[in-house]
Amino acid sequence: MDEVATLGWALLLACVAAVPLGLTMWALLDAARRPEWAWALTGRRRVVWMVVIMFSALTVVGGMAVSVWYLSRVRGEVAAAESGV
Repeated sequence: MDEVATLGWALLLACVAAVPLGLTMWALLDAARRPEWAWALTGRRRVVWMVVIMFSALTVVGGMAVSVWYLSRVRGEVAAAESGV
């Protein structure tokens, strides 16, 4: 029974640890797929945001903060510019 509990805790910890990595990858892939002209219309630079997202991933808190900021604020502006709104 002890091995099953240890395995359960290990799986739970791995799932929780995967959340910051998943958010960072989502933000990075979303930034990469947006066209450069949409970024230019918002006055932002795609390369800068991709570098910031990648380097912030070196720390869990920084990666979460930058990824959430990108996904909640910047992504909407670039998507709106891309759709012509």
